Amino acid sequence: MRRRTAATTAVAAALLATGLAPLALTTPAAAASAQFADDFDGDGYRDYAEYSYGVDYEFPGGAVKVTFGTATGPGTKVQYVSQNSAGVPGSDEAGDEFGYVRTAADFNADGYGDLAVAATREGVAGRVEQGTVTVLWGSRTGLSGGTDIPARAHTRYARTGSDLATGDFNGDGKKDLAVVADGKAYVYRGPISRSGVAGSVTALDKNGGSFNATALISGNVTGDNKTDLVVIGDVIGENYIASDAWFIKGGRTLAPGRTLRLERVNGNGGEAERGGDGVIADFDKDGKGDIAVGTPLFSKSRGEVSVWYGAAAGPARSARFTQNTAGVADTAETYDYFGDSIAAGDINGDGYRDLAIGADGERIGNKPYAGAVHVLYGRAGGLTTAGSQWFARNSAGIPGDVTEGEGFGMKVRLRDGNRDGRADLYIHSLSGSLRLLGSASGIRTAGVTAVPEGLVDGILP
Repeated sequence: MRRRTAATTAVAAALLATGLAPLALTTPAAAASAQFADDFDGDGYRDYAEYSYGVDYEFPGGAVKVTFGTATGPGTKVQYVSQNSAGVPGSDEAGDEFGYVRTAADFNADGYGDLAVAATREGVAGRVEQGTVTVLWGSRTGLSGGTDIPARAHTRYARTGSDLATGDFNGDGKKDLAVVADGKAYVYRGPISRSGVAGSVTALDKNGGSFNATALISGNVTGDNKTDLVVIGDVIGENYIASDAWFIKGGRTLAPGRTLRLERVNGNGGEAERGGDGVIADFDKDGKGDIAVGTPLFSKSRGEVSVWYGAAAGPARSARFTQNTAGVADTAETYDYFGDSIAAGDINGDGYRDLAIGADGERIGNKPYAGAVHVLYGRAGGLTTAGSQWFARNSAGIPGDVTEGEGFGMKVRLRDGNRDGRADLYIHSLSGSLRLLGSASGIRTAGVTAVPEGLVDGILP
């Protein structure tokens, strides 16, 4: 659930959900927020920001590679930004992981999208892996300069910025930033500008520390004009470890709400950071965002996706999907990692958001960890398995051979890459990335194309 972003207006939110590209703009309107949060050069097209070490590993501490968008998708113009770039605080040091976690918003409302990036393993004042978060500023020429966000967790291994999310959480029209650090979530209220954070900071700490925040999802769950926040975290109890989704209602004062148990493992063992990828999208078209969270470690890593449907008072009813759910292809097996990556978008143009689910550990024949991708479609009652789709290397029209360890579906994204009003499915694996086109009848395998390495990771939801 890393590297997500928030739309700036209701119209922009709808466009972002489908990935619909606007007409080209020569310059952004003065004092108007960027139409797309990840349009860093203000030309009206969404850009692609991925984590990179450079062409020849010249950035050992990590960098952001920006591929600038065009009317037909990603173009040839690229930019690298590291802590050695002019105006960016810090210096490039091996292992900092600068840019590995990132999210976009027009924080200073100047018409250019900005990019918040974390260096989670950066040492600060002798504190190992305290971590830092920096906002890189959009401009006519792309990202230019940066401003550090003041740390709230001054401890070793706080790994500040281990997840990030943006939105207007108090409804004042200014973009805010949510940050995970040392097991807590912090909300920095805007305005955020080159001179720093002007608003207050709220710490969200559930159950006095027994809830360890690991990830964030932002979006409009209640249908008002404020962004809501979902904090995913580990819960360690006596002889068990579990993962929960904690709903925080946006408002002048952030209001902690209900909690949904995602999964639980009894005993004294179990991996941490059990909650996985997540999105907020309107699957039932009722005007309220629904929360989808993948938990790939569920049931000995068979995997599960939980959907928590939005409502005016906060999320209420929920549904669960596994590869044992009727209508979902295949059978749940250990180490399938169903839900390791998920993405939402309107694939068939019917106004309902649909869900792509990666199962990158899926065994195909005698090839473990070959990987596969499922697609579930939105309806009036929510996500349904009716008409669901399944894609793997042995699916008709998918190029390449089934390969052990490929991890087909380790990253999935939905974005309208051909401006037809329907989201296309992007699938990443260790053997490269593919784009499958959306259509009125769903994802089709005719016309599958390869896309540049790293592009899928560079698509911000």
